[in-house]
Amino acid sequence: MSWSKLKQQLESFLSPALKGRFEYTSTSYRYLPDKAGICYISVDKRNILNMRDTTTLIRWYQTDLEIKNDSDIQIPIKNDDIEAVRQDTKGTVPEDRLIVIARSRKISEYAKEILSAQSSLCKSNFNVVATKYLSTSIEDSLESNDILLNILALVDRRVGKKRILNMRETMKLKHPIVQYFYELRLNTL
Repeated sequence: MSWSKLKQQLESFLSPALKGRFEYTSTSYRYLPDKAGICYISVDKRNILNMRDTTTLIRWYQTDLEIKNDSDIQIPIKNDDIEAVRQDTKGTVPEDRLIVIARSRKISEYAKEILSAQSSLCKSNFNVVATKYLSTSIEDSLESNDILLNILALVDRRVGKKRILNMRETMKLKHPIVQYFYELRLNTL
C-alpha cells in the first residue's frame, strides 16, 4: 500500500480531539538505497516518536540495567509471583527476600520486553505495523506488546472514554512512549 493511502486511512481513525494536533510523516530517499528514510509521529508540530532515533523527547533505554534502575517504573508484584519464587527456592528463603526476588524477576522480564519492542522500531516496520493495525481489532492492538500497535490504538476514535480510564493500571507496564500517548489521549477526554 502506498504511503499516502496508508496515511489517509490512519488519519480517518484518528480521535476528533487530536485532529490538527497529531500527524504521521514519512520520508524516503529514492536515489540513496542505503538510506531508509525516516518516519515519525508529531504532536503539536513536535516530533515525539522518530523511528530509530534516540534524540526524541521520550526516554529510550539502551540496556536492561537502565530499566532496572529507573525509579519511575512501578511493577506490581502479585501473590502468584511470590508463590513461584517460594516454589523455586523450596521455602529456604526468608519472606521479606521473596518479594525482592519476585520484583527482580518481573523487572528482568519487563526489561527484555521493552528492549525487544524498541529494537523493532524502524520506518519499514512502521508501514508493516500500520497495515496490520488496519486489519486487526482494537482489543488486539491495545493488548499487544508492540509499541506502534499500542500507540495507533490509543489515538483511535473507536477507543472511548470509559476504556481509556479503565486502562490506567495496564499502562504502567508499557513503554514510556506508549504512556506518553496514553496521557495525551487522557488529557483530551
